[in-house]
This record gives sequence, structure tokens and C-alpha cells, in this order.
Amino acid sequence: MDSHMERVLWTQDQISLRVSELASEITSDFKAATPPPVFVAVATGAFLFVADLVRKVEMPAFVDFVRSDSYGSGTASSGAPAVSLDLKVDVRGRHVILVEDIVDTGNTLSCLIGHLKSKGASSISVCAFLDKSVRRKVHFQLVGDGKFYRGFECPDYFVVGYGMDYAELYRNLPYIGVLKQEYYTGSDLILK
Repeated sequence: MDSHMERVLWTQDQISLRVSELASEITSDFKAATPPPVFVAVATGAFLFVADLVRKVEMPAFVDFVRSDSYGSGTASSGAPAVSLDLKVDVRGRHVILVEDIVDTGNTLSCLIGHLKSKGASSISVCAFLDKSVRRKVHFQLVGDGKFYRGFECPDYFVVGYGMDYAELYRNLPYIGVLKQEYYTGSDLILK
């Protein structure tokens, strides 16, 4: 799969270091929270990130998943996200840390923040592994004393790896890479 990459943007070591830094910031901000915060990961892209993140926070933490679909098998968001898998954990009156793999247009994030707010979360923070702010169309509002934690500012490339995919492939790469366009030309994935 390495040959499918145009370039590597962040290596496994760079990712590990940045996740440790984010975990330290979150621990500092929420270690006194009672009850402990709920980490809500956006499936499926954030599964590796949330696993690494919660193992490095030095406090108790609840973990749950929510799914919002807006990409399908394409390379651009449809702009119409919808919650397709909801939480099991009750977040009413709780601090929520919404864990995202990548934020680009802001549509999905805005939808999920609204969804969690409607469930009564007392604060909603966002921990985005990648922030592609150059593509932002919707400026989301955090809730309560919520904070925005960002792993890396992402240039405007189609990236895969560390949980992020193209047509459900490449999630298992230990780094973030730019997929060569020849591998996602048209609607079909081309495997060589």
C-alpha cells in the first residue's frame, strides 16, 4: 500500500508524539471533572485515534461511538450528514469530548455538536486529529466551556491512514499519506 501514496504527511512517530501531547492537554483540562468526561468517537475514521488517545489520558474516561455519514465511497463530503448510529452512554449533564479523525467543511461536526447538545451535554469539546480549515464552510459552535483540540493542520489533500480511508481501504496504515489520484480515479478504486 505504500506504493499507493504520493507522500507521507505525518509518520507513525510524529502521530504518537502529537497524540501524547493532546492527551496531556485534555488530562490537564478535565482531570477534576466529576463525573469523568465522555469521549465520543466518530465512527469509523476516529477508531484508532480514540484508542490511542484514551490510553494516554491520565484519568477515568467513558468511551462511546456515534456514526454520521456524509462521504460514502467518494473523496468529498455530500454536505448532508445524518446520524446513523447513536450513543449508548447518557451524556445529559456531562462533559463530552467529540473525537474526530478529520474536520474539513464542518458540516458533520456541526451536525454532531447539535445532536449531542440536544441530548443535554453540559459542555462539548472537539478533539480533531486533522483540521483541514481551508475547506471550512460551516463554523461550528462549541457548547459550554468546550475547547477545540487539534492534532495537525491538514493541507487540502485527500489523505488516508490512521483510521481514515478511501472506500473503506487504507485505514490500517500507521501514518497519514496522500493517496495518489490514480488510485481513486472515477468511482471505482483501482488496486494495482
